[in-house]
Amino acid sequence: MPKAEIKEEIEVADARVYELGYLLVPTITDENIGAVYTNLKDLIQDFGGAIIIDEMPKMTPLNYSMLKVVSNIRNKFNNAYFGWIKFEMDTEKVLELKKKLDLDPNLIRFLIIKTVRENTIATKRFVGRDTYRKRPAYTKREGAVPVEINKEEIDKEIDALAAV
Repeated sequence: MPKAEIKEEIEVADARVYELGYLLVPTITDENIGAVYTNLKDLIQDFGGAIIIDEMPKMTPLNYSMLKVVSNIRNKFNNAYFGWIKFEMDTEKVLELKKKLDLDPNLIRFLIIKTVRENTIATKRFVGRDTYRKRPAYTKREGAVPVEINKEEIDKEIDALAAV
C-alpha cells in the first residue's frame, strides 16, 4: 500500500460523527436568521467538518428562562431559535470548534455530542383499541346456568374466618 493511502485511512478512522444542538438569541431578526445559520455551518466546515444533515433554526418557547451575558450586560430569554447540525469531524478539531462557539454572542447555549451517522428518529406508531387487548372480551357460554348466591351462608363463612 502506498503511504498516501495509509495516511488517508488513518484520517478517516480518526473522524467521528457529532451533533451540535444550539439555541440562538431571539433578538435576531427573521431576515438575519439565515445568515447566522449559514455562518454556523461555514464555521464547522472551516474546521474541517463535513455536514451530514441539519435543520434550520425555529423559534420555540423555553421551559425556563436562560441568562446570557453579552458585553457585560445580563440578558434574560424566554424564547430562542432552536436548531441542530449533524457533522463529521476529527476529534482534535472539536475542542477548537467549541472554543470558537463559546465566543459567539448569538448563541445562548449549545451542546456537542457524539452520535451515529444513521437517522435514529423514532416514528410514531398507531396503537388501535384492539392492539393492546390481551384477552378476548367476555362472552356468555351456551348452556351455562347462573348460580344462586345465598347471602346468609356467605356471612356465616366470613364470620367463621374472622373468628380464627
